[in-house]
Amino acid sequence: MKLANRTFAAILEKIMIVSQVKEKVAAALEQLFNQPFTEKDFQVNQTKPEFEGDYTVVLFSLVKSLKLSPDQLGNSLGNQLLKNHPDLFTGFNIIKGFLNLSIKDEFWFSLLEENFANNSFGKATATGIKVMVEYSSPNTNKPLHLGHLRNNFLGWSIAEILKANGNEVIKTCVVNDRGIHICKSMLAWKLFSNGATPQTTNQKGDHFVGDYYVKFNDAYKKEVEDLISAGQSKEDAERNSPIMQQTQEMLKKWEAGDPETMELWRTMNQWVYAGFDETYKRIGSDFDRIYYESQTYLLGRDTVQEGLKKGIFFRKEDGSVWIDLTADGLDEKLVLRKDGTSVYITQDIGLAQDKYREYGIDKSIYVIGDEQNYHMKVLKLICQKIGLPYADSIYHLSYGMVELPTGKMKSREGTVVDADDIVDEMNAIAARHTAELGKVQDFAPESLKELYDTIGLGALKFFLLRVEPKKKMVFNPEESVDFHGFTGPFIQYTHARIKSILRKESINSSYKNYDGNGLLPLEKSLLISLEQYGDILQQSATELNPSVIAIFAFNLAKTFNSFYAEHSVMQAETESKKQLRLRIAAMTAIVLSSSMRLLGIRVPERM
Repeated sequence: MKLANRTFAAILEKIMIVSQVKEKVAAALEQLFNQPFTEKDFQVNQTKPEFEGDYTVVLFSLVKSLKLSPDQLGNSLGNQLLKNHPDLFTGFNIIKGFLNLSIKDEFWFSLLEENFANNSFGKATATGIKVMVEYSSPNTNKPLHLGHLRNNFLGWSIAEILKANGNEVIKTCVVNDRGIHICKSMLAWKLFSNGATPQTTNQKGDHFVGDYYVKFNDAYKKEVEDLISAGQSKEDAERNSPIMQQTQEMLKKWEAGDPETMELWRTMNQWVYAGFDETYKRIGSDFDRIYYESQTYLLGRDTVQEGLKKGIFFRKEDGSVWIDLTADGLDEKLVLRKDGTSVYITQDIGLAQDKYREYGIDKSIYVIGDEQNYHMKVLKLICQKIGLPYADSIYHLSYGMVELPTGKMKSREGTVVDADDIVDEMNAIAARHTAELGKVQDFAPESLKELYDTIGLGALKFFLLRVEPKKKMVFNPEESVDFHGFTGPFIQYTHARIKSILRKESINSSYKNYDGNGLLPLEKSLLISLEQYGDILQQSATELNPSVIAIFAFNLAKTFNSFYAEHSVMQAETESKKQLRLRIAAMTAIVLSSSMRLLGIRVPERM
């Protein structure tokens, strides 16, 4: 496999300070003890705030093999580092097995001078691997809902994070536009619409079609109840329901290519696609390639037939084809029905083959909810058993469901929160919270509308992305717009505050004399945080976890606000300090903006 020695995170243009420290520690250990050491033999962490120093070497993994006490090893190593690298280290101290190293201020001054205006700071320039990220994957019988929003935000953000790490990324979506669920909406429209359309009802097409899906289920539920009351069992009633039987007939007509059925299917799908496009544009979601199930559902059957000849699959007496995965801790899995038609897993095998043939991807990431964990395990395992070249590259980015404080959502009962409705609500909450701050009186109406959209959508995205993907979560709209909490608006407000400072005071780009006063603790804390941005991007890409960036951005904003409360920028005690702090502020704004953009969140210049 060509993935063998390649990762998502490409090499950064400049090596981060932790990597430099690890490299220098390993070299110093080799000099001291005449034996090889690697960076995996010890840990280097940021020094805890209560101790003096910037970075800490954890000595415990070394003392036993070297037969030295922590103090002996720490003193030897610390002195060797000072001797070898007086340009980087200024001193050290040892506390209970931890070697705390202090970095020269000149390192931080150099970092700042090179990057305070660098909009690409932290991002990789080397070419990584080719990755496909599949997300969204809606059904065309209802509008996008809150669960789709977490899916879209995760998929889009992962794609952008991988790009920032130097990878080539293809964003894809599979639209589930066929099947019994689609026919339910179609039949309900024929029975109950009296010819209504999205245009005649002044309704978005996806909402319009979704209403008929609910109408179908209301009618179906009533018929089942009536049949049970007439003496049928629940199972018989569900099977004998007239509206369900009509739906199954409609599906047969669709599969047979009946002209009238196909025309209705195309018309209603176009209504939904127009609605989807409007929502995607509003939430900032886009795709490089869209696959439609109606065009892919026949895929994979030839592959199964080939596997049948090789003995990978087996045929049962009724003619259906299966694979036995019990030895792998799973079950027997149907891959072709007795009539020779595909099931979902067969289609997915075929589509995975098509993706690989078309793009030659190194990695295929499926952003799909955790209710499909078993299905994705089966897909990867079958592809591996068949020996398909892309099998090992399949990765399921599983995520937990989103609930509201009121509980779970059920689409067939019409209790799902539509994506459009939640975005509208977020804008309204953002408007109310912003008005309470009382700082937007001079905004023009259009600018104010854009600001509310920026804050509301930013709050929604940040709240859904700040949680590690695999965890289930409860979305609280009011909490997400708290300007003082762990929220997107808090970071947006910090960015706007910095931009206000930079509008009032300009940076003298030729000024480079910072050395006189040294760095104060909060100045250094900010620079240490900023320097870590490249490592954060690598970690987020490796873990496929946008919450790493969300947490980093929040902590950076929090540190800046502590710094700003403690130290004046515009009224700094010297010109040297003013220029230093202006640069720190400018670099902080760049990193906050970059971080938030990778989460799909805009940061305003004014708030």
